[in-house]
Amino acid sequence: MSVSNGFDVLSLQDHFSGPLLLPDHPDYDTVRQLWNAMADKRPALIARCQNEEDIQAALAFARSHDLEIALRGAGHNIAGNASCNGGMLIDLSLMNQVHVDPATRRVQAEPGATLGQLDEATQAHGLAVPVGINSTTGIAGLTLGGGFGWLTRRFGMTVDALKEARVVGVDGELRSASETENAELFWALRGGGGNFGVVSRFEFEAYPVGPEVFGGLIVFPFEQARAVLHQYKDWILTTPETFNAWVVIRHAPPLPFLDVSVHGTKVVVMAVCHSGDLAEGEALAQTLHRFGEPVGAHLGPMPFVQWQQAFDPLLTEGARNYWKTHNFTELGEEMLEVALDYGDTMPGLECEVFFAVIAGKANAIPSSATAWGARDARFVMNVHARWQEASDDESHIDWARALFRATAAYASAGAYVNFMTEEEGGRVEDAYQENFARLKQVKTRYDPDNLLHLNQNIKPD
Repeated sequence: MSVSNGFDVLSLQDHFSGPLLLPDHPDYDTVRQLWNAMADKRPALIARCQNEEDIQAALAFARSHDLEIALRGAGHNIAGNASCNGGMLIDLSLMNQVHVDPATRRVQAEPGATLGQLDEATQAHGLAVPVGINSTTGIAGLTLGGGFGWLTRRFGMTVDALKEARVVGVDGELRSASETENAELFWALRGGGGNFGVVSRFEFEAYPVGPEVFGGLIVFPFEQARAVLHQYKDWILTTPETFNAWVVIRHAPPLPFLDVSVHGTKVVVMAVCHSGDLAEGEALAQTLHRFGEPVGAHLGPMPFVQWQQAFDPLLTEGARNYWKTHNFTELGEEMLEVALDYGDTMPGLECEVFFAVIAGKANAIPSSATAWGARDARFVMNVHARWQEASDDESHIDWARALFRATAAYASAGAYVNFMTEEEGGRVEDAYQENFARLKQVKTRYDPDNLLHLNQNIKPD
C-alpha cells in the first residue's frame, strides 16, 4: 500500500489495526455499497476501524491530508451521507460488539452494531432497548437521530434510553458524555446526528420485554381505507402504551396468508405489536380487526426478535429509495384524505406511505431535554418511494415530494432527521426548532471547522 491520490497511506497503516481499502482492493466495491442504491459513491480510502485508536488515527490522517470525512455504521442512512466521493470513509461496521448486564439492565453497544444484534443480545435476558423496526439498521445512526419503533409509546425514543456515550472528537480526544460529564455534548448527541464527534460506544438502559409479544398484520382492501382510518385515528390514542398499531398504505406483497388475488392490489395494512399481556393484545387487535372486512390477517404471540425482523424482506439493500417525512399531533380527516389520494396514485409496487404512532412516554419529556425536541408529535409519516431502475427516478421522487407538499399544512413542528433524504434549505433548523441555537453552540465547541458535515448539518458559528 503506497501513495494514492496524493497521500501516503503507509503513514496511516503504521497506526491503524484494521483493513485499509483503496479503490483497487478486491473488497472495495463490496464494502463501499450503501443500503440506498441511489448513493453510489467512491471514497478515495476506506478505513475499517476495529477500535478507538483506529478512529483517532483515521481522523488525524483525514485532517492532515484535508480529506472529506464520511462516517458509516451500518450504511442505512437514507441521504447517502455514510460515504463520500474522493474522501475518507471511516467505516465502523467491524466494531459491532454488544454486551448486556442483566443485573443493572445496562447495554453497551459499539457503533457498528445493528438492531438485530442488539435485539438478540438483550432478548437473551428478557430485555429490550426501544429501537427501530428493521433489524439491519445500525444502532449509531438510529440513536443519533432520535430513534423510534414499536416500543416508543411505552419507553420513549431511543435517545431517552441512552445513558452514556464515549466519543472520539475531531481533535482526537476521547471523551465520556453523560448527564454528569460533558453534559452539553451528551445533550446534543441525543438527536443531533453525527455532527459532534465519532461515538465509539453507546450505553443504554434496557427494559423488561417479551420474550414473546402479540403481533402481526391485518390487511384491509384500499376501498375500505377511509372507513378504517376514520375509526383508527382517535381509537389508537385511547389504547394502553404497551399497544402499537401502524398504518401502511401500499400494494400488497405476496404474503402467504393473503389470497393470490390480493397480491399486488392496493391495501391498508395495520401492523400490530403489543408488548404487554398477550390476552390484552389479542383483544385490542380484535377491536382493530372489526374496523372493516379484512382480506387477510396473521396475528398471534411471537418472539419479539422475530417481530423485529418481520419487515426486513421489504427493506433489503440495493433498491433505489427516496423518503419525505412530517410529524403530526393528530391524523386529521383532511390530511388523511390527501394521503389516501396520493396512495391511490403510488408510482410503483414497492412504494408506501406509513404513519407510525409514537404517542406516549416521549410526549411526557420536555422538548429541551434532548436535542430531538419534537415532543408534541404523536405520529410520524414516512413517504417511502422505492424502486429498482434509475429510469424511474423522476416519477417516484416527484410523487414523494408532491405528497410531502400536499400534507405540509397539516403537519406539526419539527421533523425526524433520520427520514430526511437531503438538507432542504432551512429544514435542518426547522427540524430542531428551539434547540437549534443550542446545537450550534455545541457544534462550534466540538467541531468548529465543520469537518463532520456529511449529515443533516448543523453549521458552527
